[in-house]
Amino acid sequence: MEHREFEFTANDFDKVRAILHQNAGICLGQSKDSMVYSRLSRRLRALNLSRFSDYLAYLEGNHGEMENFINGLTTNLTSFFRESHHFDTLNTYLSLTREPKRIWCAASSTGEEVYSIAMTVVKAYGSFEPPVEIIATDIDSNVLLKANQGIYTDDTASSLTYDDKKRFFHKGTGNNKGFVRVIPELRKLVSFKQLNLINNQWSCIPSNLDVIFCRNVMIYFDKTTQAQLLHRFAQKLKNGGLYFAGHSETVANLNSSLISVGRTVYQKRSGTP
Repeated sequence: MEHREFEFTANDFDKVRAILHQNAGICLGQSKDSMVYSRLSRRLRALNLSRFSDYLAYLEGNHGEMENFINGLTTNLTSFFRESHHFDTLNTYLSLTREPKRIWCAASSTGEEVYSIAMTVVKAYGSFEPPVEIIATDIDSNVLLKANQGIYTDDTASSLTYDDKKRFFHKGTGNNKGFVRVIPELRKLVSFKQLNLINNQWSCIPSNLDVIFCRNVMIYFDKTTQAQLLHRFAQKLKNGGLYFAGHSETVANLNSSLISVGRTVYQKRSGTP
């Protein structure tokens, strides 16, 4: 059995899973014990603790630590224009009318997704001042900070076309060589807010949304939580609004008001509350 720096028992792992599910709705599989150990070990080092049981006791008595706990265990895998067909669909939808639109990116991570949305909006309207409100939320405060800064490595931006990089990014020089930054005109289109999706308070999210992106997030929740969240998402959408799901996520069998209109793209039925 491998030697570990910190004492980490099966009971500790079960408690971590229970706390994460209760506070973030995320269901960790039984095989994730090594991931939990690796990600939370940095918090034990920072707090000078030697056992996970001590950390869990600290977590219980210090509510401010919960943010570090959740930040450490949430996964933030993203890229610019990931699942590119979604942005083609979004462009078509935006081009149908020139009316004001509201878009919510519900798990914005480090910002690549929401800036892809913003770039699509600018292209669709031919303007950096479109009549579109874009809201980006995430449970992880650290990735929101990175997203708000809009700074990425050249490798991260390598999936972008030459024209998009030239139009929407500034290339770093000197000490910033090897990085790009989203131009201010694009960053100002996005409003970033921290939000736990299983929190009952979605007061920062307006109603009558035209578009919701919530991709590759539902897979971390159990079926009951998925159904509850989809019900709330549908309530926030206006009739005819679009919901974009992840490539491995199924929506229609969990919410009858959302009907499939494309590959992992759903539309709210007219006449549903």
